[in-house]
Amino acid sequence: MLLKNEKLQAWLEKAKSALNLFTHKKTVKSARITYQVVWNLFLLILTVVIIGGSFGAGVGAGYFASLVKDEPVRSYESMKKDIYNYTETSELYFSNNVYLGKLRTDLEREEVTVDQVSKDLINAVVATEDEYFYKHNGVVPKAVFRAVFQEVSNSSVQTGGSTLTQQLIKNQILTNEVSFQRKANEILLALRLEKFFDKKEILEAYLNVSTFGRNSSGRNIAGVQTAAKGIFGKKASELNLAQSAFIAGLPQSPFGYTPFTREGTIKNNLEPGLSRMKTVLKRMFDGGYINQKQYADASAYDITKDFIAPVANPLERYPWLTVEIEKRAIETMTTVLAQKDGYTEKDLKNDDNLYYKYKTLANHNLHQNGYEIHTTIDKDIYDVMQQVKDNYKYYGADKPQEVEDPETGEKKTIMEPVEVGAELIENKTGKIISFVAGRDYNKQQLNHATSAYRPNASTMKPLLVYGPAIELGKAAPGTPLPNVELYLDPSRNKPWPRNYSGGYSGLVSARYALAKSYNVPAVKLYKDIVDQQPAKYLEKMGFTSLIKPDYTNLSAAIGSLEKGVTIEENTNAFSTFANNGKFIDAYLIDKIVDKNGKIIYQHEVKPVDVFKPQTAYITLDMMRDVVKMGTASGINSKLNFKSDWAGKTGTGNEYTDSWFVATNPNVTFGIWTGYDTPKSLQSKGVLSYSQRTNNLWAELMNAAYKIRPDLVAPKESFTMPEGIVKRSYCAVSGMLPSSACSKAGLIESDYFNVKDVPTKIDDSLIEGKFVTIGGKRYLALDSTPNEFAQFGLILNPDFITRMVGKNFKNTRQLIPERDRWGKILVPDAKMVDNGKKPDSVRLTASGNRLTWSAASDNDIVGYRVYQGNVFSTKVASVINGSSLSYNAGNGVYYVTAVDIAGNESAPSNLVEVGAAIPAPEKTETPVTTP
Repeated sequence: MLLKNEKLQAWLEKAKSALNLFTHKKTVKSARITYQVVWNLFLLILTVVIIGGSFGAGVGAGYFASLVKDEPVRSYESMKKDIYNYTETSELYFSNNVYLGKLRTDLEREEVTVDQVSKDLINAVVATEDEYFYKHNGVVPKAVFRAVFQEVSNSSVQTGGSTLTQQLIKNQILTNEVSFQRKANEILLALRLEKFFDKKEILEAYLNVSTFGRNSSGRNIAGVQTAAKGIFGKKASELNLAQSAFIAGLPQSPFGYTPFTREGTIKNNLEPGLSRMKTVLKRMFDGGYINQKQYADASAYDITKDFIAPVANPLERYPWLTVEIEKRAIETMTTVLAQKDGYTEKDLKNDDNLYYKYKTLANHNLHQNGYEIHTTIDKDIYDVMQQVKDNYKYYGADKPQEVEDPETGEKKTIMEPVEVGAELIENKTGKIISFVAGRDYNKQQLNHATSAYRPNASTMKPLLVYGPAIELGKAAPGTPLPNVELYLDPSRNKPWPRNYSGGYSGLVSARYALAKSYNVPAVKLYKDIVDQQPAKYLEKMGFTSLIKPDYTNLSAAIGSLEKGVTIEENTNAFSTFANNGKFIDAYLIDKIVDKNGKIIYQHEVKPVDVFKPQTAYITLDMMRDVVKMGTASGINSKLNFKSDWAGKTGTGNEYTDSWFVATNPNVTFGIWTGYDTPKSLQSKGVLSYSQRTNNLWAELMNAAYKIRPDLVAPKESFTMPEGIVKRSYCAVSGMLPSSACSKAGLIESDYFNVKDVPTKIDDSLIEGKFVTIGGKRYLALDSTPNEFAQFGLILNPDFITRMVGKNFKNTRQLIPERDRWGKILVPDAKMVDNGKKPDSVRLTASGNRLTWSAASDNDIVGYRVYQGNVFSTKVASVINGSSLSYNAGNGVYYVTAVDIAGNESAPSNLVEVGAAIPAPEKTETPVTTP
């Protein structure tokens, strides 16, 4: 007890001492000073924080205001229209207001009210996508501050954390553009949306707008009702908890979590979607929407047994057409919307972000604003062409092709069919009347008429070679061109190009070369004009895929472009000739009308001058021969009607492409066949690849003729414009006829632009003599003995050089193997006198047959045989190249050699044949000259 009192006493002493410390004057004064310092510092810091915060808030508010200054103040009606207009897509029409249907979309959607949706699904969506949905006013403040901070601090942009309201704004009103301006507009509109609409309305719109991957048939889906039916075969109101959680998890990554492939099969790996479902269930549990037992039961639920099998999808009748209309309508609306805001088409081409912005807006408008999209397609012609295409039996054989499975990456072999693409265009307007896009949309969605780029082969010749050459005054239908073995590409060590028909035919007119589709003449002519960049004419005629090498490569003359050309562009270009040289761009979208009947777009025809009318007509007239007697001569017998057709066939390298394009005064129709993976079209069968293509062209035109004979078979023919004359010319040179050309029977007549009629007299033929030496022909000299020369019409060597160059060796190849050319002789080269007498030869006899050795000189034109010794008589002249022999009678003989200049060698040795005969009574001097 005493010990305790002592301890207590000690504690009290310490306390008293401490109390004295606080009551000591110096201590109290020191504490007061410390307190004042600390308090003032606190006030200062608080003031700085308040002022800094106010300043920061002001800066943030000001910056936010600058971002949204251009965003219009939207009314309730405007926002209601945008938010709820997710099902009002545009309507499509054939020509003449014939209804086609709704705008095709990749997204299937069935509208549903929020009262028709399972409570579990609603809770799952809210718990997963926006846990504060029922508490916020459209945005979560901390997300706004974070966005401002990221911009001010220049940190990386993060777009997560959007509320359901913001997501709805982004999907229905704004674009997916990643920028702070778009984010600021999104926040502003979200706040405004929450002011106008209650949570139930916003949630209902979100449930109908969101995308959910694919259904069991592989089609893209949006809206919870479509998702419930397409994945589980139930209405949205009938879903259980696990099914609700699975669907609610899909919007974060629709195609990553969807259980179905594009082909409508179950994915090999379902784990991402199943894990996402469990994440959704966990958030529902954490948010108090479900209890522990519900969470456990749903997490253990086997959702995979509920996935339904693919549902039969009725084949859409116009899949290629609706896709093409949508693509072109979006492009059209992109320009319309941009121009409305003051931008030009050039601005869109030069600014990818600008183009993307307006293209996205155009897509939204077309799917939400209920436009009428009117096209140029004639329904009846389109339908009948598809029937002909489907029933045609002569495409050729399917061929094996190795491909990679897009899902597994494994290689497999498929049988690839011959594909087809065709398009019919009205010349004067550019309207696309009809097209054939392919064989089977379910197997190949590529539109071969409008989107497949292929080499256009020889159909290029009138577009890039003959048309431009005529325009430039470098050719006319009668212009002679060499169809011989030429080396036109120095990089190749063999003759190029080759003719598909094989062999060569000598000098041919441009008209004939085009009709028979010879490659060599076309490339030779193109080489003569390539420096003037004839590819610029292709630009004017709508070729969009040209790149720099296409302007200089000689192979472009026969259709070998780097990228190729579409059937539409190729066909459209041919219509230029039918339009008197003016290009009229083909189009499919005629007009777009809004719901109030106002036309917001109307196509306007804008002709582009390409060729003079004279050039267009002359080229057309040349292409008439393609159909009359050329590579498409079988067409007329296949058609059920007559018309003034002019066209061109084309065969790709190694027979990989087959083309035929033809035009008449009303329409132009082009067709292509080939494999998607280029391979030879040649196959066993009665018909060749070109016959199969041409016959299909004819069947399609016959079908169109039954529907619209007035359009397809106009009664009138192409009208020749003024400024064209028909004149005679020499077929050898294309110049005015000479007397030599007249004697050869090679005067022809054809059309010329009056400004390009030839003015020079033909100099290609020489009337004279030639000799044969060593199997080759040479022009004779004036002193060449006539006894060894041949007389006739000779092809001038200077002309040969102009035509094929100095190094061309096989000059005889220039003469066509046709009767009327048989009078013309072609010298192989010029022979120059070597300036000395020939060496003598050695003569022998066998019986009465004389033979002698050939003279060593290379300019020997022949040999003379003399009888007699001192006094002799010439008994024979033997042309060089003949047999060096002579059947002699009895007597003494010798032989001399004669060169091209007429110089005669010394006599050979004497040879006696049979019994010697007396010398003649008259004395003669040995003959040494002719």
